[in-house]
Amino acid sequence: MDTNIITYIACICFIFIFGRLFIVPLKKILKLILNSVLGGVLIWIINLIGAGFNFHIGLNFFTSILIRIIRTTRRCLLNYC
Repeated sequence: MDTNIITYIACICFIFIFGRLFIVPLKKILKLILNSVLGGVLIWIINLIGAGFNFHIGLNFFTSILIRIIRTTRRCLLNYC
């Protein structure tokens, strides 16, 4: 009976330790996904407006990340971040 309680406590501590170790990479991955989605929405809006001017940007994972990185970099250079 006592070994079960010690085992449960050890497992809970183990989960908390691994949770702390993996939270930083998880945050970076979630930020990358969010930036990709926001970049994709921005490209979609540009394509919607640019359709009248015969302007088109291909919508894929790399261009959506690139658009979002450029926007974030520009904002940081202008001290808006």
